[in-house]
Amino acid sequence: MYANGRGTTRNDAQAAAWFRLAAKKGDALAQRMLALVDNPAKIEPANCAEPVDPARKPPAPVMARNKKPTSPEQAQVEALVNRLAPDYGLQPALVMAMIDAESGFNPQARSIKNAQGLMQLIPETAERFGVRDPYDPVQNLQGGMAYLRWLLAYFQGDVRLSLAGYNAGEGAVVRYGGVPPYAETRAYVERIIRDYGQLAHPPVTPVTRPAVLVHPRPPVAPEPSSPADS
Repeated sequence: MYANGRGTTRNDAQAAAWFRLAAKKGDALAQRMLALVDNPAKIEPANCAEPVDPARKPPAPVMARNKKPTSPEQAQVEALVNRLAPDYGLQPALVMAMIDAESGFNPQARSIKNAQGLMQLIPETAERFGVRDPYDPVQNLQGGMAYLRWLLAYFQGDVRLSLAGYNAGEGAVVRYGGVPPYAETRAYVERIIRDYGQLAHPPVTPVTRPAVLVHPRPPVAPEPSSPADS
């Protein structure tokens, strides 16, 4: 919370103190976070149990739609997302909703399809966006955000199509002229839209030409098989 100012005033020195304490206990993510804190001055962690003067108490943060209680692991990931997302022109709330759906904020997550890390990059996507270690939180987020930015540019800010492309592959979205009829993909898109609360994302850097969709097909029943298109 000290790293991103959620629920209290941002304090990089305190953030560094807490990250340093966690790093001494073997927390690998905390060790990486230390390098990203602006002011790693060595001070003792604050006593979070101390009462706060009501006159100095910061206003309650605006919570994202359907936001869950923040765990220590989620707070660390959120601090990284808040730092990195602006580099890709992305809204952190969308990235956080995707990470929640993809890995539950577990940087070591691995699916049966070999999707890896926080944003569940398959090896082909990791290679495509220059990720050498998908289990490194920073590299994984950078690769996942680079892909998300590409998709948002390709589908001109349409969040539903971009999410469908992230889950099933942009090729499937183009062929079906919209969200593919895969049960997994449709559930994935609806979950993130529900948490993010937006159907359109602000414009991103046009890193690719817009997609040309095939004429939309009539609605069909969702297929039980999981997506494998790319």
